[in-house]
Amino acid sequence: MPRPDLLQRLAVQTAERERANLRRRLHVIEHADGPWLNSGGRRLLSFCSNDYLGLAQHPSLVAALARAAGEQGVGSTSAHLICGHRRTHAQLEEALAAWTGRERALLFSTGYMANLGVLQALLSRGDVCVQDKLNHACLLDGAKLSGAELKRYPHADVAAAARQLAASPEAAALLATDGVFSMDGDVAPLRALAQQCAREHATLMVDDAHGLGVLGDDGAGSLSAAKLDQHEVPLLMATLGKALGCSGAFVAGPAALIEGLIQFARPYIYTTAMPPALAGAALEAVRLAQSETWRRHKLAALIARFRAGAAQLGLPLMDSASAIQPLRLGDARAALQAAQALERRGLLVVAIRPPTVPAGQARLRITLSAAHEEAQVDRLLDALADLPQEPRASGPV
Repeated sequence: MPRPDLLQRLAVQTAERERANLRRRLHVIEHADGPWLNSGGRRLLSFCSNDYLGLAQHPSLVAALARAAGEQGVGSTSAHLICGHRRTHAQLEEALAAWTGRERALLFSTGYMANLGVLQALLSRGDVCVQDKLNHACLLDGAKLSGAELKRYPHADVAAAARQLAASPEAAALLATDGVFSMDGDVAPLRALAQQCAREHATLMVDDAHGLGVLGDDGAGSLSAAKLDQHEVPLLMATLGKALGCSGAFVAGPAALIEGLIQFARPYIYTTAMPPALAGAALEAVRLAQSETWRRHKLAALIARFRAGAAQLGLPLMDSASAIQPLRLGDARAALQAAQALERRGLLVVAIRPPTVPAGQARLRITLSAAHEEAQVDRLLDALADLPQEPRASGPV
């Protein structure tokens, strides 16, 4: 039998995705102006970015990035452990640790790399990693790379998580969960999970990529909103590319954790440090996220307005109080056609299809931002009201 051709196999798999209406495609964005995006010669109102606080184009962030680039150049030129760790990186880590109420913080190039680094450094064969079934892909991939036994409990099912922990009483155990789930928008039952971890002597890790900047009185995220401290949740990961409008990620927790990651987290050790100019912009974003509380208040008001309008229209919104408002349509083709219909109306909303979400749960992933205005939310509702009637439900699901 001849050896299989890898590229040919990949082409066959891509063709299968095409036939199933599951092929992913790139949107080239030519210009951005707040929630307005220019693509393919058209001006579209975006309801699909993660710029929850509307900071990505803030003049202060742009100025901070330019200033840091003028002082330190563009690239960091090296890994953190060689000569790439600049003063701006250290200042950002200190600010993030203080904001989240943790002893120390450590920067990573992306949230994906941060989660891979933590799980690979912390876990090994013989350990057990318990995770929510709807966790982000990088948490699942990190557990698989670690060699630990991976157990996945039904979404937000604390009792099932407890049973999975109890089934391996002699193994070192990590329970990892998203704080805010990226495709559903709901918040994990963090306090109940923390209590179970305490009972089982397991370590709790929270990926707060979509909670930082949005939740909590000070914007410090889902752990702040749940009043959980470093002792209860030793491992916090969050990103700089969503509510903070920049790029990169960090892990925050006890000093012993951070020192251990510096020694053993391969995605930290063996990669070039983030550009110092980007760290300068992120430092300014942290300041604005803390001081300009009106952004969170405005976002919360827009979320409430959208959900109230959707309920009046009988739209099948999923149960979410976050900036992520999924409209579940079920069929992948229906979701794709709905997104295309909205784009014809000048609105950019992305259809999320399997394998990103389970089969039969395709949806429009609508995201709101403090950069939006009430009239823009109403425009979206008007367009959703004109979609075909078949996907409608009696209300939020």
